[in-house]
Amino acid sequence: MRASSSAVRPPEPDFSAITTDELRAYRDAENEYRASEAARQILGKPHAGAAIGWQDVALPGRDVPVRVYRPDRTGGDGPAARSQLPLVVHVHGGGFVGTAVQCDWTNSYLAARLPAIVVSVEHRLLSPGSSLADAADDAWEVLRHVMRHASRWAVDPDRAAVFGESCGALICALTAIRARTAGLRLAAQVLVNPAVDVTDTMFDYPSIAGYPATPTLALPQLRLIQRLGVPQGTDATALSPVYADDLSGLAPALVVVPTHDPLADHGRRHAERLRAAGTAVQLTEYPGAQHAFLTLPGVAPQAQAARAEIAGFLRATLAR
Repeated sequence: MRASSSAVRPPEPDFSAITTDELRAYRDAENEYRASEAARQILGKPHAGAAIGWQDVALPGRDVPVRVYRPDRTGGDGPAARSQLPLVVHVHGGGFVGTAVQCDWTNSYLAARLPAIVVSVEHRLLSPGSSLADAADDAWEVLRHVMRHASRWAVDPDRAAVFGESCGALICALTAIRARTAGLRLAAQVLVNPAVDVTDTMFDYPSIAGYPATPTLALPQLRLIQRLGVPQGTDATALSPVYADDLSGLAPALVVVPTHDPLADHGRRHAERLRAAGTAVQLTEYPGAQHAFLTLPGVAPQAQAARAEIAGFLRATLAR
């Protein structure tokens, strides 16, 4: 996804009746806008202390694009220039729409200030023929690939974390469970406004009823994510971390909940289940903030505080 200076945000379609062709056209236009210079006023400008570039991760049967953020090492021989750095594998939100570029503001800051190597996965978006399981596989396999080739990436595999927003946070929660099962140690997981339930109970939380139609997320989008992400015949509980049989032994978690978010109670419930299982969890609520606020620093004043909290949490957990 290359930046464009003239992109215009497309009108929002009727998500309840959108066709496959309309979905593809909408997300192409929306992602072009999100990657444009025009959108920087809302999405924020990248940190000047990070170098940003695209590359492909070669996986069995496919290449997955990733957006890589590295601390700018051109200024001398500081710690970032001398040693392997922590790894943060990031997954953007959106589900059926979205691009790693929309998260440049946060990811470049983490790369520059932790410092760390941040690898943001441009996973397969939800669509007919591309389910949530496919997107989750992309994130998991990128994480495993980078950790297996840690020296090539100049990262320390003993200091690795996952971080995501919304549907990306769902994918990261699933990745943390897979990592524990595979014996791959993570130091931290950061879940921002996570969706953690894609079963039939997805809409049964009080926050869904309290905030069914916000400017950044409404029920039609959630229903489309469920419909595309969990095709008929899929075991939805296997893709819903809140219903995982065992949440013990996972990486310490930071769960960030904007209170005016349909998914607020998803995050609260997942934090409760992590804590009950003995996994260390820090739940932070941002009163008045809406869904996706972290990616909207130009209009969401609490984004700055949330970004600082995430950086502080990762700095502490990745230093252990």
